[in-house]
Amino acid sequence: MDLFFELLITAFLIIAGVFGLVGSFGLLKLNDAMSRLHAPTKATTLGVGGVLLASMAYAFAKGPHYSVHELMITLFLLLTAPITANFIAKVHIHQKESRDSLPAAGEDGSWATQNLDDTDDKS
Repeated sequence: MDLFFELLITAFLIIAGVFGLVGSFGLLKLNDAMSRLHAPTKATTLGVGGVLLASMAYAFAKGPHYSVHELMITLFLLLTAPITANFIAKVHIHQKESRDSLPAAGEDGSWATQNLDDTDDKS
């Protein structure tokens, strides 16, 4: 294997390890659930993406073929992690927050997740 590919794979793995460590540390040390949500969805996703990029570079360096499986996994991960985090955040807002405890919504005047009429409010 070429020295260039060895250095590239090493760099991807080190970067992935740093992102994974930061994401895991943030998951353990941040105070509330909304803060903890950012650590695994941002940093750890980039860490897994770095491992997959290193795997793609290794497959390209060892043989004359491209590795499409890792590319598809990376795209799936980068598309689904933010959507999952959005759903978890909305569930947290509905369970733990009320309209009065949310900050001002700006010029729209209401939050989309708490956009209920007073007659529909059952609590």
